[in-house]
Amino acid sequence: MASSTTTCSEHPPSNPSLRLMGTCLFFGLASLAWGYNIGIMASIYVHPGFIKALHEPSKAVIAFITSIYYVGTWVSYLFIAHPLADMYGRRVAAASGIVVTSVGCAIQTAANGRIGVAMMAIGRVVCGVGLAVVSTFVPLYQSEVSPAKYRGRYVVINHVGLVAGLALAFWYVVGYGISHWETARGDYYGWRVSMALQLVPELVFLLGVFFCPETPRWLVEHGRSEAAERSLSWLRALPPSNRQVTDELREIEHGVEQRKGAASESWKMLFTHRPLFNRLWRASLLSFMAQMAGNTSMKYYLPAIFKGLGVGRKTALMIGGIESTLMIAFTVFDSWLVDKYGRRLTLVASCLVMSWALFVNGALPLSYPNNINHTADYICVVFIFVYTFGFSIGFGPAAWVYGSEIFPTNFRARGLNIAASGSSVGAIISSQTWPVGMQTIGSKTHFIFMSTNLVSAVRLYFPETGGRSLEDMESLFNPDYKSDSSPTRDAERYRDDDGLEDDNSSAARRDSTQFVSLLPDS
Repeated sequence: MASSTTTCSEHPPSNPSLRLMGTCLFFGLASLAWGYNIGIMASIYVHPGFIKALHEPSKAVIAFITSIYYVGTWVSYLFIAHPLADMYGRRVAAASGIVVTSVGCAIQTAANGRIGVAMMAIGRVVCGVGLAVVSTFVPLYQSEVSPAKYRGRYVVINHVGLVAGLALAFWYVVGYGISHWETARGDYYGWRVSMALQLVPELVFLLGVFFCPETPRWLVEHGRSEAAERSLSWLRALPPSNRQVTDELREIEHGVEQRKGAASESWKMLFTHRPLFNRLWRASLLSFMAQMAGNTSMKYYLPAIFKGLGVGRKTALMIGGIESTLMIAFTVFDSWLVDKYGRRLTLVASCLVMSWALFVNGALPLSYPNNINHTADYICVVFIFVYTFGFSIGFGPAAWVYGSEIFPTNFRARGLNIAASGSSVGAIISSQTWPVGMQTIGSKTHFIFMSTNLVSAVRLYFPETGGRSLEDMESLFNPDYKSDSSPTRDAERYRDDDGLEDDNSSAARRDSTQFVSLLPDS
């Protein structure tokens, strides 16, 4: 593990941000496979060859195939993912998740005939197990290697990879591209080739992941301070003796030492120890409400939604590709927004924008049923894009940013995974609600998800974490924490040439300190 780090650190690049950015972008490949896996299902569900292979599955069967994936993620979040990451490291965990996902992909690709539905279901469960590991430990890795001042934008790369995978699935594969392969051969192979193509980024990730350094925090937690120093030096492109490296390493070691007594305690401390539970319930609620916002369900059924607005299949897939491509731009914009204005503000703004868009998509089809007014249909399409913008500036990336940064190192993996299991519960509920709701109450289904977003906007009373080092989170959630006991308070923060603290980072800390005093004890 350490060898690759040592070798790489012998040739530091001229710009440290390029090295860190390159590492986080590479981990984004795993997120791309995650997004592709979701996006490809949305396109497959309306593909003639898939419908024929599974003997024209009903909406209930499609809902079952969709939601069974989240049973796999739930099991993985609670029982598989965090032991992997705690025992073997973040890189091994992410690589293991990709291997399992590849197996699930192969099973789905072979689905056909009388056992086709069963094979799809098994493949979806296996993919869920693997992608649960990927979806938690890619942002966790990015969070643990990033400096406090810029952590938000580096962790948002996880979501950029996710939406890039969605766009790729809609545009080039079973999406708009494969929809033109209309021969008998295309019917049989089109959706299978599309499913199998996700193996390409997965293979590239597996070939390169162990050339990236392990996170310094995990190494310190496992008594490997020298390897942590090499990793940190490589990531910052600075010599080990540089003050920024030594201060940051001391801060990490101090944080681990402070929690050493708890390291041998049971995971039950997340529920029984108030400062840890303060983190857990917030991260779990955030993950659950991110799914209840309705975005994942819309992604699975987006082509069907567009067809319901009077748009043809090919055009619906093309619009889906455009929507997913714009989502990349929106998410890149959020990578700046989340550090500039903080996690809280972007989350609340996200909820309000999505509520507005869902209201329009629920109300107009009721006023103009059966596509009698094409202008109303076009407005609904536009507001699906507005909804995408709302999700992309808040719940999409910020939920993962927040959850990946608030837990102490020795509880970070298990805390994030237990919290992420809330997203599986939310996804099962929303993915079952959407198709059944659209079939029974039509566009009124949008009002259900509008309501959950409004509730989220009211309930998001979370302390601001922007600009804080990971070790400094303790002062937000533990009222007995002695912040001045740290040898180098907030050592991760960057300083400008005059040695002064960045104004935005300082303001974020002042705001968060003021806000936490208003929080009720949980």
